[in-house]
Amino acid sequence: MTEVSAETVVGDAVPARQAAKSAGDARRVPRVRGFADWPAEGTPKEEGRALRRSVPRSAHAALDLDGDRPDAVSAVEESGRGRIPELTPIRVGRMAATPFAFLRGTAGLMAYDLARTPMTRIRAQICGDAHAANFGLYGDARGGLVMDLNDFDETVSGPWEWDLKRLAASLVLAAREAGADEDTCRKAAHDAAGAYRRTMRLLARLPVLDAWNAIADEELVSHTDAHDLLGTLERVSEKARANTSGRFAAKSTEPTEDGGRRFVDAAPVLRRVPDAEAAAVAASLEEYLTSLSEDRLPLLARHAVHDVAFRVVGTGSVGTRSYVVLLLDHRGEPLVLQVKETRPSALVPHLVSAGFEAPEAGHEGRRVVMGQKRMQVVSDILLGWTSVDGLPFQVRQFRNRKGSVDPAALAVDQLDDYGRMTGALLARAHAHSADPRLVAGYCGKNEELDEAITAFAVAYADRTEADHAQLVAAVRSGRIAAEVGV
Repeated sequence: MTEVSAETVVGDAVPARQAAKSAGDARRVPRVRGFADWPAEGTPKEEGRALRRSVPRSAHAALDLDGDRPDAVSAVEESGRGRIPELTPIRVGRMAATPFAFLRGTAGLMAYDLARTPMTRIRAQICGDAHAANFGLYGDARGGLVMDLNDFDETVSGPWEWDLKRLAASLVLAAREAGADEDTCRKAAHDAAGAYRRTMRLLARLPVLDAWNAIADEELVSHTDAHDLLGTLERVSEKARANTSGRFAAKSTEPTEDGGRRFVDAAPVLRRVPDAEAAAVAASLEEYLTSLSEDRLPLLARHAVHDVAFRVVGTGSVGTRSYVVLLLDHRGEPLVLQVKETRPSALVPHLVSAGFEAPEAGHEGRRVVMGQKRMQVVSDILLGWTSVDGLPFQVRQFRNRKGSVDPAALAVDQLDDYGRMTGALLARAHAHSADPRLVAGYCGKNEELDEAITAFAVAYADRTEADHAQLVAAVRSGRIAAEVGV
């Protein structure tokens, strides 16, 4: 039997051990870089278990705030640097509304604190801002709805624990805002951690391809026993199906004399921009096309750019540059793209201070897009990146049948269901980049990790409430400007 050389597979592969014998003949199968060895030596599950000796699962309850921690107001001011000055009061006003809103805008401050907590050093592609309001519904290419993480501005390769702790703490704050008692608040966090652990164990047992595509939207409710949420999810789904480019364009544009359409000012959220600014954004779409796979290009080639407007975005991103671009097809049907500025992840300096290598410098829009694709089962088919006047931007469909659950508005008996659902989704997202066998081996069968994460979440929620109170006091004293209700 003819020997198969490495060069017949990939140029830089090296020969591996003899893999099989048949009738006295041996086939030498090359070991290919990027693939696992066969047979495997040791198991990731055993490696995960071994990590418990150096980082006990109970250690994750710790929250040790050092004396150099920036105060809340300074942290908010620092995170506002580089943003559009006239919009920062809107951001501060939104963050001052509630402790949960404050947490949503302070991913960097929490990363400072998390960098001083115990870590297994198992890395995953993390959201970086996995709070409870950053999960939601969106449309897939076939018109269906998927539920998953849906905000990736801070995404980076980092410790999986950071995402889980941020999710758990946010659930405690959201539950408190909803008027729940402390036992219910703790249960929401505890159930999120438990669902994360159990889902990771499930994924570790499945064939790899099944695990990669696991927990489709239609299976999520039963997997997480979130049946109390069914009515809420149905209402959100109904709204999401109507949340389209067409509906947004109908409300936000008017006809022009040449038969096209243009945006209408709706200050302070939506405003028209000068011609030169609009031209720069429109011209950036040429670079954007190069970030897409070629099969998407004919779709966009059948649309023409008609107008560009500036639109204020959500709490953490307020003050960054964000545009909506109106495209029309030959029938006048709209497709709206969002061209949103991307800043460096707020987590990076804290990852470095925790001893992790700094990520390679590159286009921040690409970082966000690639991180999103690494975490989601299904991503927007028009997701890409570009630059406008030298600044990095991401591009995506706007109002792509998006819907979201406000965790702070849930009924008390739904909070634990929502915790289990988001915990499961987070595990599934991490399992695309971190081997679920390794994480599951560490997390184990019992609730030791769940209890530790819950204790951390309650302590961090208390800290966030104190931070929020500092911000509110600074607004009242005039130290920092805030525009409320926008």
